[in-house]
Amino acid sequence: MNTDPISPDTEAQMPRFDTRMSDAEGLMWRLEKDPFLNSTFGNVTVLDRPLNFSAFKQRLERATIAVPRLRQKVRPTPAALGAPKWVDDPEFNIDYHVRRICLPEPGSLRQLLDLATLIVNDPFERTRPLWQFVSIEGLSGGRGAMIVKLHHTVADGQGGVLLSLQFIDLERNAPLPPPLPEPPTPEPNLAGDEPVDLLRSSMTDALRVPVGLLKQVRDVLTDPTKLPSLATQANDSVRGLLAQLGEVDAARSPLWKRRSLQRRLETVRVPYRELLDASRALGGKLNTAFVTAVADGAGAYHRALGAPVESLRTSIAISTRTESSGSNAFSLAKLLVPTGEMPIVERFAAVQEALDQAREGVKSASLDTLATLSANLPTSVLTRIARTQSQSIDFATSNVRSGGIPLYIAGALITENYPVGPLGGVAFNATLLSYNGSLDIGVHIDSAAVEQPLRLRDEIERSLNRLIYSAPRTEATTEQAAASKSAVTSMKKWWSRLFR
Repeated sequence: MNTDPISPDTEAQMPRFDTRMSDAEGLMWRLEKDPFLNSTFGNVTVLDRPLNFSAFKQRLERATIAVPRLRQKVRPTPAALGAPKWVDDPEFNIDYHVRRICLPEPGSLRQLLDLATLIVNDPFERTRPLWQFVSIEGLSGGRGAMIVKLHHTVADGQGGVLLSLQFIDLERNAPLPPPLPEPPTPEPNLAGDEPVDLLRSSMTDALRVPVGLLKQVRDVLTDPTKLPSLATQANDSVRGLLAQLGEVDAARSPLWKRRSLQRRLETVRVPYRELLDASRALGGKLNTAFVTAVADGAGAYHRALGAPVESLRTSIAISTRTESSGSNAFSLAKLLVPTGEMPIVERFAAVQEALDQAREGVKSASLDTLATLSANLPTSVLTRIARTQSQSIDFATSNVRSGGIPLYIAGALITENYPVGPLGGVAFNATLLSYNGSLDIGVHIDSAAVEQPLRLRDEIERSLNRLIYSAPRTEATTEQAAASKSAVTSMKKWWSRLFR
C-alpha cells in the first residue's frame, strides 16, 4: 500500500458499503472459527491531553448516522447459503462501542500498549456492530490516548482511516458539525432471510464461477499437500492462485517456531521525509524501504541470538482501492526476503525486485479470487488451508497512509498514531502509518514466537535509521518544496469542506 498522506485527489471518497459481505469479507468472517486467524485490527493514538469525552461521544453518535455500517451487525446465513448480510441492529447502543478508561499510575506508554493488546485481541461480541473506541485518561505528562478496535469485515486499514474523517478536526476548538436526522428504529427480524432468498443467494454465488472450475478447485484445495504437483494441471484462471497456495513448506525462522494467543505491542517512530528521500535515492518507493528495514532487523535479531538465517518469508498487503471500491480493497502477496548479512543498500535492491514480482503475482492470485473459488468449501477445510498457509509465513507487513498535517480529536492534538495489524498465525505483524511528518510503526508480536520483542523492536529501528543514512544524499529542489507546501494547503481546504 502507498504511504503518502491522503490528499484531495487520492482516495478522498468514503468506501462503498454493500448489504452483503464481499467474498473476501465472508472468507475472513468464516476463518475466525479458528482463533489464530482473527482479523480484528486496531490503532493506538497518543494525544497531548485527554479528549473531551462528551464531545467525542457526540461526534461518534453522528458518525453512526453518516456511516450506516456502524449501526449494523452481521447476520450469517444458515448452512453458509450465500454471503453473510449486514442488517440494522435494533438494539444499537453507543455505550457498548464508546468507552472510557483511566490508566493507573504511573500511566506509562508500556501500560497503554499492554492495555491496547488486551482490547484489540479480545473477540468481538458478534451480535453487535463490530467496532469499539476507548478513550484513555491518566497517561503520564497529562496526556490522553484513544484505542480503536475494528473488525476487518467493516473496513480495511485505509477504509478505517477514511472513517476517521467523521471525528477528526483541523483545529483544537473546532465547532461541532451540524447534527444529522436520527435514523428510524429498525424492526427486529426474528425470522431471518426467507428460504427462497437464501436459495437465490446461494445459486447466484455458485453460478459466478463455472461448475467445472469449482469442482477442480475444490478437489485441489481440499488437500493442500498436493498443491505443488496439481498447479501445473489447473485451469489458467486458477494457476496463479495455486502457485501462491503451493507454498506449503514451513516458515523459515529457526527461532520463531511456536505460535500462541499471547500478544505484545512494540512501537517505532522515524521521520517520514528522510526515509522517503532515501527510498527515492535508491530508486524505489517508501514501501520498499519499510519492508527492507523490517527484513534487515529480523535478520539482525537472528544473528544476535546465534541463529542466522539467509531468508524469511513475509506476506504484504497490497492496496487495490479505486473510487468504486467497497470497504475492503486489498490483496495479500507472499515473498522471500533476504535476511543474511549484506549491505542494506543491496538488500533494498533485492527486496525491490521481490516486491515487483509479488505485485505481478497478485494480479492473477488475488484475495477476491481465492474467496470466490472457496465460497462453497466447508469452513473446516477453509481453516485448514489458511492454517497451512500461515505456517509458511514468518512475519507480515502492511502500511497505511494518513494525514500529513496536525490533526485533532475532541480538543486533543494527535501526537503519535500506531497501528495494530492482525497476526493471522504469523510471528509478528509490522504495520506502518504515516502522520504529520512521521512514520509510526506498530509491531504486533506473538510473544511465544518472538521471545525477545524489545530486541526485535530495537533492531528494526536501527535498520530504518541505517537505511536513511546509507542512501545517497540529495538536496530537495525548490519545485519539490513548493509542491509539498501546495499539497498541504490543498489538503486543509479539502478537509474543511467535509462537514459543511
